[in-house]
Amino acid sequence: MSSTDTNAAVNADQLVRQLNWRYATKKFDPAKKISAENWSAIEQSLVLCPSSFGMQPWKFIVVTDSAVREKIKGAAWNQGQVTDASHLVVIAHQTNVSENDARKLIDTTASVRGIPPASLEGYYQMIVGSIAKGGIAHVGAETWASMQSYIALGFILSAAAMLGIDACPMEGFEPAKVDEILGLSKMGYHPTVLVPVGYRALDDKYGPAPKVRYSAKELIVRV
Repeated sequence: MSSTDTNAAVNADQLVRQLNWRYATKKFDPAKKISAENWSAIEQSLVLCPSSFGMQPWKFIVVTDSAVREKIKGAAWNQGQVTDASHLVVIAHQTNVSENDARKLIDTTASVRGIPPASLEGYYQMIVGSIAKGGIAHVGAETWASMQSYIALGFILSAAAMLGIDACPMEGFEPAKVDEILGLSKMGYHPTVLVPVGYRALDDKYGPAPKVRYSAKELIVRV
């Protein structure tokens, strides 16, 4: 580790090792549960996740009710990860990002940092202007919010891996059914991705399979 890496909590080898270790776990051991301490850390990784403008256009629904998880499993073509994993997180994106959300962020920022809201007026106008244009990517506010959700997905997958905990990103489900089960539309949200989190079963055939990735030479362009 370089002497300049004074804030590093893990070294480079540890980081790469854990990212190589993780995979999209297809079969979880239902007997193994995540400790309260580790789960709290994983939840905090979601809270600390970055987003464009800091808008945080998402909700993270931690589903603990076994009956509800069975219903979600049915909406996910009966994939066992949904019920067998220690925990299940539904990442949902906001469906109607508005000026009110921008104002909430400005007021919260001013309160946390101890500054007058008026000092952030220029920032507020920039956010509102971006919302009116459909977000930074100009794709429509809801699509933008959905795209933001994948930043959170990356955060929870990486955080879990650093703790030696498995996870599986799942887009294979029927959003409308999961929406109905959880009542998300009434909250102004729509499910983007499911994330079962727990510990791999020893007989998951995908666990020992070599990771398939294109080489850095093929993927990384240096200019």
